[in-house]
Amino acid sequence: MKKFNFRKVLDGLTASSPGSASGTSTCPGGTTGVPAVGVTPRETEVQETLASENFQICKTVRHGFPYQPTALAFDPVQKIVAIGTRTGGVRILGRPGVDCYCQHDSEAAVLHLQFPINEGALVTACADDTLHLWNLRQKRPAILHSLKFNRERITFCHIPFQSKWLYVGTERGNTHVVNIESFILSGYIIMWNKAIELATKTHPGPVVHLSDSPRDEGKMLIGFESGTVVLWDLRTKKPDFRFYYDEAIHSISWHHEGKQFMCSHSDGSLTMWNLKNTAKPFQITFPHAKSQRDGKKPDPCKPILKVEYKTSRSSEPFIIFSGGLSYDKAGRRPSLTIMHGKSITVLEMDHPIVEFLTLCETPYPNEFQEPYAVVVLLEKDFIVVDLTQSHFPIFENPYPMDIHESPVTCTAYFADCPPELIPALYSVGAKHKKQGYSNKEWPVSGGTWTLGTQTYPEIIITGHADGSIKFWDGSAITLEMLYKLKTSKVFEKQKVGEGKQVAEIVEEDPYAIQMISWCPESRILCVTGISAHVILYRFSKHEATTEIVSLEVRLQNDVEDIITPEATENISPYTEPSQPITGSPRNVSPEGIKDSIPCLKVKSRPVRMPQGYQAELVIQLVWVDGEPPQQIASLALNSAYGLVAFGNSNGLAVVDFIQKTVLLSMGTIDLYGSSDPYPRQLRSPRRSKQLTADTFCMRGLSNIYSDSKKRIRTSHQSLSELSDSPVSLELERCKSPTSVPPPTTPHNDPRTFPDTPANVKASHCSPVFYLLDNVKGPRKLSLPTDLKTDLDNVNGHCTSPTSQPCSTGKRVSATEGAKLNRWGPSRPPFRKVQSAACMEISLPASHTEESRDNSFSRSRSSSVSSIDKESKETITALYFMDSYGRKNDGTLSPCLWVGTSLGVVLVISLNLPSGEEQRQSEPVMVAPSGTVLMLKGAVLTFSSVDCAGGLIHPPYEVWRDPNSMDDNEKPRKRKLVTFSPSSSQDMGDYHFAVICSEKQAKVYSLPSQNCLYAHSITESSFVLRADVVTVCNSVCLACFCANGHIMTLSLPSLRPMLDVNYLPLTDMRIARTFCFTNGGQALFLSSPTEIQRITYSQEMCENLQDMLGELFTPVETPEAQNRGFLKGLFGGSGQTFDREELFGEAAAGKASRSLAQHIPGPGSMEGMKAAAGGVVGDLARARIALDERGQRLGELEERTAAMMGSAESFSKHAHELMLKCKDKKWYQL
Repeated sequence: MKKFNFRKVLDGLTASSPGSASGTSTCPGGTTGVPAVGVTPRETEVQETLASENFQICKTVRHGFPYQPTALAFDPVQKIVAIGTRTGGVRILGRPGVDCYCQHDSEAAVLHLQFPINEGALVTACADDTLHLWNLRQKRPAILHSLKFNRERITFCHIPFQSKWLYVGTERGNTHVVNIESFILSGYIIMWNKAIELATKTHPGPVVHLSDSPRDEGKMLIGFESGTVVLWDLRTKKPDFRFYYDEAIHSISWHHEGKQFMCSHSDGSLTMWNLKNTAKPFQITFPHAKSQRDGKKPDPCKPILKVEYKTSRSSEPFIIFSGGLSYDKAGRRPSLTIMHGKSITVLEMDHPIVEFLTLCETPYPNEFQEPYAVVVLLEKDFIVVDLTQSHFPIFENPYPMDIHESPVTCTAYFADCPPELIPALYSVGAKHKKQGYSNKEWPVSGGTWTLGTQTYPEIIITGHADGSIKFWDGSAITLEMLYKLKTSKVFEKQKVGEGKQVAEIVEEDPYAIQMISWCPESRILCVTGISAHVILYRFSKHEATTEIVSLEVRLQNDVEDIITPEATENISPYTEPSQPITGSPRNVSPEGIKDSIPCLKVKSRPVRMPQGYQAELVIQLVWVDGEPPQQIASLALNSAYGLVAFGNSNGLAVVDFIQKTVLLSMGTIDLYGSSDPYPRQLRSPRRSKQLTADTFCMRGLSNIYSDSKKRIRTSHQSLSELSDSPVSLELERCKSPTSVPPPTTPHNDPRTFPDTPANVKASHCSPVFYLLDNVKGPRKLSLPTDLKTDLDNVNGHCTSPTSQPCSTGKRVSATEGAKLNRWGPSRPPFRKVQSAACMEISLPASHTEESRDNSFSRSRSSSVSSIDKESKETITALYFMDSYGRKNDGTLSPCLWVGTSLGVVLVISLNLPSGEEQRQSEPVMVAPSGTVLMLKGAVLTFSSVDCAGGLIHPPYEVWRDPNSMDDNEKPRKRKLVTFSPSSSQDMGDYHFAVICSEKQAKVYSLPSQNCLYAHSITESSFVLRADVVTVCNSVCLACFCANGHIMTLSLPSLRPMLDVNYLPLTDMRIARTFCFTNGGQALFLSSPTEIQRITYSQEMCENLQDMLGELFTPVETPEAQNRGFLKGLFGGSGQTFDREELFGEAAAGKASRSLAQHIPGPGSMEGMKAAAGGVVGDLARARIALDERGQRLGELEERTAAMMGSAESFSKHAHELMLKCKDKKWYQL
């Protein structure tokens, strides 16, 4: 355990030189010339308990619907289901809590899935023509064997019940046999030219069906795509029957007696065939075709992609199929048809059907199937239909398959919440659940799962494009929806034909959620939307009918952030603060310039609000002089102060939600006051009007980033690199969040991008990429969610952090810190070559390619050749806490810490009335304190740590129901909880402020504002998300970088604990939704429909095995039904045969080595011997051997019991015979 000492002694202060410069001190990155309080030399010891051994990254569980599903399988004995995806993933689901995700290394699409029934295994066939055998007898399945086909494409797979041989059909029409135990190809091959007649001149096509006859396992039914069906005798290696039909075959299903089968065809027909008459089908039906008179051909129908023919002992058989609808009804939704007797039921689906399976009572194919449910896999949903009820209701899905009901736009993750929160949210959410589900239990009930020992309340919040917010219970690595809130109910719906009273800035999804700020203790929720609005909610267990208070805020930035070389006039460095407006009249000037108009209209009448979250206040930014409001980039809420703050590229607003008033509405430049280090110039009104919509369109590139995160960055590049490597970028504008990039488009392949508007080459020494906007089209915007960029260029041509390691956290003296951060006329406040900031250039829509190039060249003047600039200074981070507003303050006071995209940190002082009654009536005073600190890159997060190294939580209000009354009919009083830092009278500094930006982290001691520690997080990339979290009862700073690195730094010393290149940024969705939380956990949206949770805690990684569910449970295979003597005599039961005798190496020989290649998997004994060693490998092998020994012992015990019974019977008969012959002579026997 290391100890770190903080010496609060100013450099140059010595006892022998009393006249030295000890009277003044320069705060690093702050104001200069402020008198410092004398600090006595002493040491403050902070024991940091975290070490690198406490951190390890691994994935825990994946929630949601499998993205882009392709295949489905079900084990009728184990009762588990498997779903394959286009990206090579496999999800295995059982009872709630049993949820496992597996991934093929090749990432090839999973085309087929097969369960060897009740064997604890799964066979997958991928698009790269490789078969894989997965071992499910462990909590994390592993591949035991793989078999790569080299010359043929796999089109179909089938495993007969209680067989160890896998039938594989190929595109060439051949059928191969694979031994599942050894995963070796048998020499037994059914060639296509042997299966069809010699007189046939055409190829029958790929194999689309393989199955053994229920009547005789030695007969295999082979279906070819062209319409040819062959019943092959495996023993004689000859076809018994051939069936021909003109239409292409999609699927085949047997009758359980094995005397007839049904085929589905491409013309929407179903044909029934009998083995006694192979010339033609004895029944042809078009289930959805219109009946035609005079023998005319029925109208064409869509193909029936799959059919299942299931029999029942007590009723008519079920014929279930997908597709087959007539073409004349355009716009009909995909459907599943259930034919039961004379009734036909069509179940319309919301999404296309990928696959379906009928669940039956028995796994034996030669018995009455007794179907009871249908599992339907849709493109974006997973449902199970109950067949036992006449109206065919669906089962209530226990899995969180509706995360993507509306596209997720933001996430929030809260661990170790108050324990009463989850029951409270569940109680109000349960009343809004849908009705009409089946009353039976969920049929997919396999596996076992128990609650882990280390569990604590966890809540996940997702914001969506339609304005809805969902609360999820994420405790014990499960996910269950608790409550859903619709923010759109706060606003009026615009009626057609009405004159517009508002000015929308987005065409689609105007209510989309951008940011969420939630106080679990007070249960106050605050959200921001794409239409520049903020809604504040309070939680209540009682219904209420109230009016929603609406405030309108006018944020305007009349000053350019940085003076340009063209400026020739002396202009005031800042202007008067912009004034807040409340309820200002909405007006449009005669010239058509919109002014003081909000984007949405709040309901003005009293609104009935159900129990749960009830809207209390709506704050909207309004249009200013024809300019739309900029999207909100930062949000902070504090329930104890009763304040909410938000900022964008124009400025900052602070609102008192107790008194419903705007306290501060000020431009970013005005926050500096006299401490502004930048020379500024006024913005030209003509230019601002000309670029109104175009500038906003550019700033709407990504609704979830502050401006600094929307830019493409690079650093440490030479001139030759920039000159020889033009950057090709494609940025999609004006996209709705409901639009998802097509999965087939590779994001990382630069060849897929079209020509760029301009080829960008650097002709100066500043390592800056200029982003040229090619803005065309209407002035309205749609919410952009996915930014398609060449991700190889997201970080520029950045070098790996492993080749250029970041400097470790080092102690910085006051003087050194001042030198690093001091501003002066000769030292501009921007970084030079080592900077990662870049410049945005917006062009009018009417500009041509040539004018773009000219504008670009003009912008690269000599004054910016070595200085990186921002087009606007955006408020990127906000944080309320009790702190010291000014340097060397003696008392704690409420403060608002503000971070900007230029790396500047400002502190806003808050003066709150003391008593509760005064808080309701007296105004809150808000004013900038004048404190200015500086970091590299846009500021991302703040936090506060006490002198003992513990996290100081911001004060909060204890939850009280706003609609409940006490016995005296008086509202309950507010109860506030504050956390004061540990301090002593002889200490000069009381706590430390932790600040993290896109490039570095700093720790400041307060109130002296000395920079004690600074750490450069990354030089070649930039941080996307940073949070101060608790791990192992200690505090650390967790960071996620754009280059995929996840890092943790100890606090307060900023020592690197973890740096792993773990999560490549393959999609901007990951950056938008990644978030850390306490307990060493994090999550992100791995696909548009799935949430992936990870842990970076060694303790949780070790306990993960105990938290996961078991996929395989020992279950006895049900016995086959006893059949009578006559049925057996006349062939009613299935005939068995020894497949080993036919397919084994002794009879069939070895297959050609060039046909397929066997690859041992990491989970096999060969792979285990190669990859595992020592005690862990021995334990794994011993466990597998123990399982096998247990199975053999069980079988031996059964045989022993049978032999004992037989011996007892023999002894009894022998004794009776002895007594009978005891007194007889030998000649009488």
